[in-house]
Amino acid sequence: MANLTDAATPKQFEELLKNAGRSLTVVHFHAPWAPQCSQMNDVMKELAKEHKQTMFVMLEAEAVPEVSEKYEISSVPTFLFFKGGEKIDRLDGAHAPELTNKVQRLASSGGGPAGVGDVPKEELNKRLKKLINAAPCMLFMKGSPQEPRCGFSRQIVQILKDRSIQYSSFDILSDEEVRQGLKTYSNWPTYPQVYVNGELVGGLDIVKELVESGEIENTFPKTVTLEHRLKALVNKCPIMLFMKGNKEVAKCGFSRQILEIMNNAGVEYDTFDILQDEEVRQGLKAYSNWPTYPQLYVKGELIGGLDIIKELKENGELESVLRGEN
Repeated sequence: MANLTDAATPKQFEELLKNAGRSLTVVHFHAPWAPQCSQMNDVMKELAKEHKQTMFVMLEAEAVPEVSEKYEISSVPTFLFFKGGEKIDRLDGAHAPELTNKVQRLASSGGGPAGVGDVPKEELNKRLKKLINAAPCMLFMKGSPQEPRCGFSRQIVQILKDRSIQYSSFDILSDEEVRQGLKTYSNWPTYPQVYVNGELVGGLDIVKELVESGEIENTFPKTVTLEHRLKALVNKCPIMLFMKGNKEVAKCGFSRQILEIMNNAGVEYDTFDILQDEEVRQGLKAYSNWPTYPQLYVKGELIGGLDIIKELKENGELESVLRGEN
């Protein structure tokens, strides 16, 4: 395919960016030893068939260390998006749906950098405020607590773990808008960042100082057992939907289908993105004795997943269940 190619040297890479002009260029930084990279190469091939005007480039990260260092490539797969020779977006990890969505959005949008500038400041700040208040203690880091993607994030996760501090996390590598916007919002230029009750505590150095001074126990919220946390979450709203993604963007077909049913039912409900919190994702399976997602709760009681909701709809019982009458 003319719009799918490999770049073996920095010079080839720069020439490909130059020749692409204002058209979208998607660069996959990969490694031949990583199976997830092979899977994403297949995704790239399919996207190249669909988006003929977009250039798709595969670049072996370890073969061009100067390029990888310039663009802060710390893990594979990583995808960078360019227009007019400028990086406009980024995606870290093997997330085929997100890659597809970004390509579709960026290929159809005009030239110029995407990201924070594309979103009204008031709208972005509202989203950031919601994120930092998503849990009593929020950690914005590179990667997840299970797989930190930088040394600073790894250290802060270990400190919180050693002291059994309950927290939720957000992977800033998965969202360039949040990654750049939070720096301005908090006036703190680096990551990780820790928030307690919606207020910025600081980064790794500040947390280390709190450990040394003995103030960390008074700064962070007292540990809550997972069972109590899950109970609070399922009762957060009369109707709670635990899903992959959120009301605005479902990240799997099952979640997308159940959102459509809920929206058509015309009821007020809240959602929780289990992809953002591995502890909740695994813990709720045992708590509810229900092994899959999505999961729907009414007044703290599990109703079931997509199949159950479909059955209730077909039987004409869904509305009464959602109202808590059954």
